[in-house]
Amino acid sequence: MGMAKSKILVVDDDPKLSRLVATILNRVGGYDVFEENRPFAALATAQQYRPDLILLDIDMPGKDGGAISRELAGDAVLSKVPVLFVTSLISSSESGTHNGARYLAKPVNPQLLLDTVHSLCPRFQRESQVA
Repeated sequence: MGMAKSKILVVDDDPKLSRLVATILNRVGGYDVFEENRPFAALATAQQYRPDLILLDIDMPGKDGGAISRELAGDAVLSKVPVLFVTSLISSSESGTHNGARYLAKPVNPQLLLDTVHSLCPRFQRESQVA
């Protein structure tokens, strides 16, 4: 009987990119990943899926990642879930923490993605400390 996998929600309006990120996180990282390609559905999906970490694109039509992040922050449960912004609005040299938020540049470096997710995903950290 294995431990429960950490759950990651990937919110990106580009299905090809979200599929790539989900594949890396699922097959290499061993995470349970759900993709949401409709920015307007992101909050409801997060409320239903209850992720341990949310990967969020910033530049999306209709509702951008900043607006979604504010909605998440207003939810009693989801406000405690870490958010990692994955965006083409920055260069890879700008990836990191800015104003308390974590950012990764697109196109994502698979190893940097895995390393960053490992550092942010609470359930993974607890399991690795127990093992």
